[in-house]
Amino acid sequence: MSDEEDGPLVKKARVFYGSLEEKERERLGAESKAGAESGVQAGIQAGHINISSGETLEIEERVSERQQEVLLEFERRRRARQITVSTDDTEVKAGLRALGEPITLFGEGPADRRERLRSVLSVVGPDALKKSRKDEERARRSHEECSQTWYHEGPASLQDARLWLAHYSLPRAMRRLENARLQRDVTDATKAMKQQELHKGLRNLNNFCSQIGDDRPISCCHFSPASDVLATASWSGLCKLWSVPDCSLIRTLRGHNTNVGAIVFRPNAVDSSDVSLASCAADGTVKLWNMESDEPVADIEGHTDRVPRVAWHPSGRFLGTTCYDNSWRLWDLEVREEILHQEGHSKGVHDIHFHPDGSLTATGGLDAFGRVWDLRTGRCVMFLEGHLKEIYSVNFSPNGHHLATGSADHTCKVWELRNRRCLYTIPSHQNLLSAVRFQPTDGQFLLTGAYDNTAKVWTHPGWMPLKTLAGHEGKVMGLDISPDGKLIATCSYDRTFKLWMSE
Repeated sequence: MSDEEDGPLVKKARVFYGSLEEKERERLGAESKAGAESGVQAGIQAGHINISSGETLEIEERVSERQQEVLLEFERRRRARQITVSTDDTEVKAGLRALGEPITLFGEGPADRRERLRSVLSVVGPDALKKSRKDEERARRSHEECSQTWYHEGPASLQDARLWLAHYSLPRAMRRLENARLQRDVTDATKAMKQQELHKGLRNLNNFCSQIGDDRPISCCHFSPASDVLATASWSGLCKLWSVPDCSLIRTLRGHNTNVGAIVFRPNAVDSSDVSLASCAADGTVKLWNMESDEPVADIEGHTDRVPRVAWHPSGRFLGTTCYDNSWRLWDLEVREEILHQEGHSKGVHDIHFHPDGSLTATGGLDAFGRVWDLRTGRCVMFLEGHLKEIYSVNFSPNGHHLATGSADHTCKVWELRNRRCLYTIPSHQNLLSAVRFQPTDGQFLLTGAYDNTAKVWTHPGWMPLKTLAGHEGKVMGLDISPDGKLIATCSYDRTFKLWMSE
C-alpha cells in the first residue's frame, strides 16, 4: 500500500443553495416553544398557573337595554330610508288617515308630514297602508251591500193588497193636504198663541199615577183608540190591560212563555169580540187578542227568530212585524196570510211604523240604517243614513212629511221626507233611546224615552226641550201618548208604569 493511501481523509466542504432564513426561523421557533413550555411547566409546579381538567364556563353576551334601543333605532332608520312615500300632500294625508294618525300637526308642513308618514310606516311596516286601504275598500263594499234592496216575488194577493192600499191612502193624503192648506191660512198670531198655551201645559206635566205593573221589567205600553185603556207587556210573558186614569187592572192576557217585546191596539176594532190587540215575543211568536178573553184568539206563525215589534196599519187590515232575521213582514188579516216578506237590512230589524196616510212604512234596524218603503209599489223610497249605532224606534209625524228615529248613539234624528234629508239631530239623552213618539193629533211636540231613566218633551218645530219626565228608578223601555193628546204613559225596567198629565 502506498503512502498516499495510508494518509488521513480530507473533509470536503458543503455547498448550500438558497436562503437559510426559513431554517433559522424554524430553529428559533422550536427553541422559544420549548422555553415557553418549560416556563409554563415551572409556573404550574410553583402553583402560579391553574389549568382545569377540561371544564369550561360559557359567558353570555348581554347587550344593555340602551344599546338595544339604539340598535333598533338604527334599524328603523335604515328601513325608513328604503320606504318610498308619495310627494303628493293629499295622498300623504290620506295615508295618515288610513293608518289612524292625525293628518296634520300644529306647525307641520308638507315635508314634515311626509317624513312623519315615512316614520310611521317604518314602525308598522310598508304593507300596513295597503292593508288599511283594503279594509276601507271592504268596508265600502259592505256599505254598498247594506244600501242594496232585495225584492221577493209575492203571492197574487199582494197585488190586490197594493191596489187596495193605493185606493185607501190617496183620499187620506188629499184630506191631510187640505187640512194643511187650512192651517196655512191661520194667522201667525193665532198660531203663536195656541203654541204658547200648549207649551205652558207641557211644562206643567206631572206624574199623577204610578203603578207596579209586573214582577219583571215592563217593555211596552200602548193606549187604546178611545184613550180609556192602557195595555202593558212584560218580560214575564204576561200582558195586562189597565183602566185609565185610575190604573186598575182589567184583565191579564196569558199566552206568551218568554219576554214580550210589544203589545199594540188595533186602530179600528168595532166589536169587543173582534181582534183588538197584537203582541210579539222573543221566541218569534205573534198572538192576536180580543177584549173579552184572557187567551189569544189566533197565532201568527212563520217567524224563526226574535220579533221585537209589531205595528198596525191605520186601516186595521194589515199587521207589520219585524224580526231579527234581517227582514220585516206584512200580514193581511182578511186573507189570513203573509203577503210580504221584505229584506233590505244587513242586521236585525227592530222597529216599524206606518205613515198616517197608510201609503208608507218605516223600519229601523241594528245596522244603524233606516228605510222608508212605499207599500203601493214595494220600493224603498228613502234610505236613512246618519246614525252611528242601532236604531231602536221610528215614528211618523201626523203632518205626513216628518219622521223621527231614536238610536243607541244617544240622539234623535228628524228626517224630512219631501227632500229626503236629515232635518235636525237632537242630542237628547245620555244613553240609548228606546222610544220616540210624535203627538198623535197634530204633531206639535215630540216625546223621547231613554235608558238614562228619563223621558223628555221637545217642541216641534224648533226642537227645544220643554219638560223632563223624571221619576223612574230604571231604564225607560217604552212610552206612548194617548190619541186625544192628554195623557203620556211611560214604562220602565223598574217594573212600574207612570201616567203623566198637565195640571
